[in-house]
Amino acid sequence: MHKRRITLGAGALLSVGALAVGCSASPAAPQEPAEAPIGEITFWSSLSGMADVAAAFNESQDDIVVTFEEIPNGANGGYTKLAAAIDSDTGPDVVGIEYYRLPGFVGAEQVIPIDELVPSDVVGEFGDQVRDLVTFGDATYALPYDAPPLVMWYRQDVLDAAGVEVPKTWDEFEDAARAVRASNPDAYLTSFFTNEPQLAPLAWQAGAEWFTVEDDHWKVSIDDEATTMVADYWQKLIDEDLVKPQLGFSDEWTADLASGVVNGWVGGSWSASGLKARTEESGQAGKWIAAAPPSWDGEQTGALSGGTGFAVTESSKNTAAAAVFLEWLTTDPAAVEARGEVGTAYLAYPALNEAAEKTAPTDYFGNDIYEVFDEASASVLGGWAWGPNFDITNTAMKDAVTTAPTLGEAVEEMQTDTVDGLEQLGLDISE
Repeated sequence: MHKRRITLGAGALLSVGALAVGCSASPAAPQEPAEAPIGEITFWSSLSGMADVAAAFNESQDDIVVTFEEIPNGANGGYTKLAAAIDSDTGPDVVGIEYYRLPGFVGAEQVIPIDELVPSDVVGEFGDQVRDLVTFGDATYALPYDAPPLVMWYRQDVLDAAGVEVPKTWDEFEDAARAVRASNPDAYLTSFFTNEPQLAPLAWQAGAEWFTVEDDHWKVSIDDEATTMVADYWQKLIDEDLVKPQLGFSDEWTADLASGVVNGWVGGSWSASGLKARTEESGQAGKWIAAAPPSWDGEQTGALSGGTGFAVTESSKNTAAAAVFLEWLTTDPAAVEARGEVGTAYLAYPALNEAAEKTAPTDYFGNDIYEVFDEASASVLGGWAWGPNFDITNTAMKDAVTTAPTLGEAVEEMQTDTVDGLEQLGLDISE
């Protein structure tokens, strides 16, 4: 399997979808910021530690005052609250939006292009892959914050007890899962989340492209060969009781991590802080390691697991001041230091990960986790797009994984429900 470079980036593909639902993807009229932006702005985010980031910015200068409000994450209504606030002209000036949800806010014209607000050389510093996720047509609608690679977490001592090495291929991962069960019938190598489906990054890592543009319309291919392969693989592990299907981030899952019932996590670079918080009281310091995802055919590939960009909303009354804060938030080491270890972020802006590594709880782990993050990030496949309204797909995924007899059938249901939902929005869809 080879990494693919596409001539028309994912962001450009998404712009076609934005146009199809009536949103102009061309940049807004240039705005003339004041020579020294001043005033008050509001900042909303669901990411932990952002209150400290806003406070640090306020202490760093006297011209702009940022008022921070923590909002729920998307699963708990944060995006619903944000959309309603923007529509009522009471939205924040700056807001964090996950990459998979950004196209919907662009299509609804609830966030504005920032190309005339942020220097072009700043935007150009971000890598093509992550920049594509915030670019629609010729306009940039957010500055990337993090670019978290898909990462596997393992209890090294459990692998040692089972007599296996860190899996380099998915075949070896299955062998390791069998060995862990054989070594301790009460233990599993990892879980498969039924409420927080991991299919999207796993399919991306296998080479899937769920959304592309073909002849100026969206082509939806969720049930493609790569995704079906991934679904069938994990279904086999579930059927043979080699992994534990359970609710991710639940009390049961947390207890299983602490007690050694579950000894791995298909997560991201952001997982480190949460893993430490859930396991340190049970004496697991130094036992957990990070690893790049196993390969399917011997060639290492990767994907992003989540990630957030920061945007200026349509309801902002002080876009010039918002842009100053936006740039500082995503490019200044002081912002990383102020957030501390709660995020364990793998930042999108070059050179910021040196500051991130110093503030992250790296000493808790048994290997150099940022070296692993670098390795996993270097192999992220190009060509992935989140589609014009991924919330439809996300809802279908959670429903199907819970109710379908098999994960393969869940993928088929996701395909059908996504196509139906996008067609109801008036989009031209092919399969």
